[in-house]
Amino acid sequence: MKKKSIDKKLIQFYLWVALGYFFLGFFSTVGIYPGKFFSVVFNNLWGVIYVTVLNFILFEYIVPFALKKRKSIITHIFNILLALLLFCVLLLLYSFGSYGWRLLGIQLHIYTALKVFATLDEAYQNQMAYSSGSLAFFGIARLIYNYIKLRNAEQRLRIEKQEAELNYLRSQTNPHFLFNTLNNIYSLSRDKSDLAPESIMRLSKILRFTLYEASGEFIAIEHELKIIDDYIALEKLRYDESLRINFNYDVEDMKQALPPLLLMPLVENAFKHGVSETRNRPFVDIHLSVKNRQLLFVVKNSSDIDNEERNVKENIGLSNLRRQLELLYTDYNLSVQQVESVFTATLKLNLASHV
Repeated sequence: MKKKSIDKKLIQFYLWVALGYFFLGFFSTVGIYPGKFFSVVFNNLWGVIYVTVLNFILFEYIVPFALKKRKSIITHIFNILLALLLFCVLLLLYSFGSYGWRLLGIQLHIYTALKVFATLDEAYQNQMAYSSGSLAFFGIARLIYNYIKLRNAEQRLRIEKQEAELNYLRSQTNPHFLFNTLNNIYSLSRDKSDLAPESIMRLSKILRFTLYEASGEFIAIEHELKIIDDYIALEKLRYDESLRINFNYDVEDMKQALPPLLLMPLVENAFKHGVSETRNRPFVDIHLSVKNRQLLFVVKNSSDIDNEERNVKENIGLSNLRRQLELLYTDYNLSVQQVESVFTATLKLNLASHV
């Protein structure tokens, strides 16, 4: 049978609660017996040791035993009755046992009898009041501990869920990105173009980036710009001189962190759903600006279908990007617009709003 491992955090919790109850008893007693500072300290320390053990047994064994789900109703009722019996025994330990613990402390010269009781009943009642106070104190502390633990568990689950979704979104982005790139090489190979070897070399650079640099949570903006530049160079191989491409940027700090391939869907979209479908004077204008942690990324491309013939529909790349932004940042805006024969995608992002 596998032994239950000791929860160190739980032990630390009981030690902190015991310390709190010690100070509560100390400050409520030290004023009554001036000049008995050390006696009050040792008396409270001796009492706290006893009630801490009792409350630990109650809240960590008896209560979970009573609340544990059973397979049958008979077993459930029997275990509840057994738990009630154990609880009654524990109540006796809170009163008579606490008094016996006091006597043991006196015999060992640890506990000092600062107060003399007229009868045993008065002594039992005094010890019961101290122990009952610990029951309420530890019980409330345990409820707060459970609440905080539950909130932390929910937060961990939420973070793990978001990380899993982000990994899934990125796993979609990379194959989608590489698929489009392979299509470009296929078209060159089909035409038996002399540019096919160069396109394969550029693809190898992009593939190396996605395998080794885009696997982390963040990359420097300069690396994102490099992969965009490589992708644009690869796309240029497919078109003649009629394609006009303008790629410029103004970044105050190239080392700023950015999720890998976050900007790439907008660039891909410009070529795949814009330039490739434009018959006359195709163009792509890309501008990136990052100042004071405020990112502005604008991608414009030619489009033969004007705004009267179609509504803007987001493809998998844009919808994927929008969802990643929702998970990663709290302050952003992603907008797309079709005006006449120009399609514009604009991303405004506060890099400091990363969750």
